Amino acid sequence: MLGELVHIGFGNILAMNRVIAIASPNSAPTKRIIQEARNKGQLIDMTSGRRTKAVIFTDSGHIVLAALAPETITGRFQILRGGTVIKPELGDDKIKL
Repeated sequence: MLGELVHIGFGNILAMNRVIAIASPNSAPTKRIIQEARNKGQLIDMTSGRRTKAVIFTDSGHIVLAALAPETITGRFQILRGGTVIKPELGDDKIKL
Protein backbone atom coordinates (compact mmCIF):
# COMPACT_ATOMS: atom_id res chain seq x y z
CA MET A 1 0.00 0.00 0.00
CA LEU A 2 1.32 3.40 -0.99
CA GLY A 3 0.97 6.05 1.71
CA GLU A 4 0.90 9.82 1.46
CA LEU A 5 4.12 10.99 -0.13
CA VAL A 6 5.65 14.37 0.69
CA HIS A 7 8.49 16.06 -1.16
CA ILE A 8 11.24 16.87 1.38
CA GLY A 9 13.59 18.67 -0.98
CA PHE A 10 16.09 18.00 -3.75
CA GLY A 11 14.05 15.25 -5.42
CA ASN A 12 13.54 13.27 -2.22
CA ILE A 13 10.13 11.89 -1.27
CA LEU A 14 9.03 10.61 2.15
CA ALA A 15 6.15 8.25 2.96
CA MET A 16 4.41 10.09 5.80
CA ASN A 17 2.51 7.00 6.96
CA ARG A 18 5.88 5.64 8.19
CA VAL A 19 6.85 8.77 10.14
CA ILE A 20 6.67 8.74 13.94
CA ALA A 21 8.22 12.14 14.70
CA ILE A 22 10.07 15.06 13.13
CA ALA A 23 12.62 16.87 15.31
CA SER A 24 15.21 19.61 15.15
CA PRO A 25 18.80 18.28 14.94
CA ASN A 26 20.26 20.70 17.50
CA SER A 27 19.87 18.87 20.81
CA ALA A 28 22.52 16.54 22.21
CA PRO A 29 20.14 13.53 22.47
CA THR A 30 19.14 13.94 18.81
CA LYS A 31 22.79 14.16 17.76
CA ARG A 32 23.49 10.98 19.74
CA ILE A 33 20.59 9.17 18.05
CA ILE A 34 21.91 10.24 14.63
CA GLN A 35 25.37 8.86 15.44
CA GLU A 36 23.92 5.57 16.73
CA ALA A 37 21.81 5.20 13.56
CA ARG A 38 24.89 5.91 11.43
CA ASN A 39 26.83 3.18 13.26
CA LYS A 40 23.95 0.68 12.83
CA GLY A 41 23.49 1.51 9.14
CA GLN A 42 19.99 2.88 9.74
CA LEU A 43 20.68 6.50 8.77
CA ILE A 44 19.22 7.84 5.51
CA ASP A 45 20.73 11.18 4.49
CA MET A 46 18.39 13.09 2.16
CA THR A 47 20.10 16.47 2.55
CA SER A 48 22.02 16.36 -0.76
CA GLY A 49 25.01 17.85 1.04
CA ARG A 50 23.05 20.69 2.64
CA ARG A 51 22.78 21.46 6.34
CA THR A 52 20.45 19.15 8.28
CA LYS A 53 17.37 21.02 9.50
CA ALA A 54 15.10 18.09 10.37
CA VAL A 55 15.56 14.62 11.80
CA ILE A 56 12.74 12.24 10.90
CA PHE A 57 12.06 9.12 12.96
CA THR A 58 10.34 6.23 11.16
CA ASP A 59 8.43 3.21 12.42
CA SER A 60 11.12 0.90 11.00
CA GLY A 61 13.79 2.43 13.24
CA HIS A 62 15.45 4.35 10.42
CA ILE A 63 16.48 7.96 10.92
CA VAL A 64 16.08 10.30 7.94
CA LEU A 65 17.98 13.59 7.68
CA ALA A 66 16.31 16.37 5.68
CA ALA A 67 17.46 19.82 4.59
CA LEU A 68 13.97 21.29 5.12
CA ALA A 69 12.77 22.58 8.49
CA PRO A 70 10.29 20.44 10.45
CA GLU A 71 7.69 23.21 10.05
CA THR A 72 8.05 23.11 6.26
CA ILE A 73 7.65 19.34 6.11
CA THR A 74 4.58 19.33 8.36
CA GLY A 75 3.14 22.26 6.40
CA ARG A 76 3.46 20.33 3.15
CA PHE A 77 1.79 17.34 4.78
CA GLN A 78 -1.09 19.52 6.02
CA ILE A 79 -1.58 20.95 2.52
CA LEU A 80 -1.55 17.43 1.05
CA ARG A 81 -4.33 16.41 3.44
CA GLY A 82 -6.40 19.47 2.54
CA GLY A 83 -5.78 21.27 5.81
CA THR A 84 -4.60 24.79 6.43
CA VAL A 85 -1.16 25.69 7.68
CA ILE A 86 -0.85 28.06 10.61
CA LYS A 87 2.61 29.57 10.72
CA PRO A 88 4.22 30.02 14.14
CA GLU A 89 4.24 33.57 15.47
CA LEU A 90 7.47 35.38 16.17
CA GLY A 91 9.10 33.94 19.26
CA ASP A 92 6.85 30.88 19.19
CA ASP A 93 8.94 27.78 18.50
CA LYS A 94 5.95 25.46 18.39
CA ILE A 95 3.93 25.00 15.24
CA LYS A 96 0.17 25.04 15.65
CA LEU A 97 -1.64 22.41 13.60
